[in-house]
Amino acid sequence: MSLRLLYLIVLRVFGRLALLGRSEAVKDVEIMVLRHEVAIVRRQVTRPKPDWADRAVLAALARFLPPGLRAHRLVTPATLLAWHRRLVRDRWTYPHRSGRPRTRKEIRKLVVRLAWENSS
Repeated sequence: MSLRLLYLIVLRVFGRLALLGRSEAVKDVEIMVLRHEVAIVRRQVTRPKPDWADRAVLAALARFLPPGLRAHRLVTPATLLAWHRRLVRDRWTYPHRSGRPRTRKEIRKLVVRLAWENSS
């Protein structure tokens, strides 16, 4: 029990020392990201499903976090890449039209008339 307590104390001390080396801007961005993640989680009882606005805010703010902090967020870099792939896939897919496009009505009438006039 005392070894675990000593481990947690040392962990907290090193965590505080790491905070001293960070700039105020990085600390502010981290606080904003954490607050936004908490707001998302509070809105939902089940697994968090952020909407597009939440995704945009988290993606924008995550760019300002140091790489070590990005890996431990609700939205990891892999999640951001998956969102981007899904956005590109949904944006750049076109409906698949099978077959030949329809012929205009005037052309169909002309073909029928020519076939009627020239029976051979």
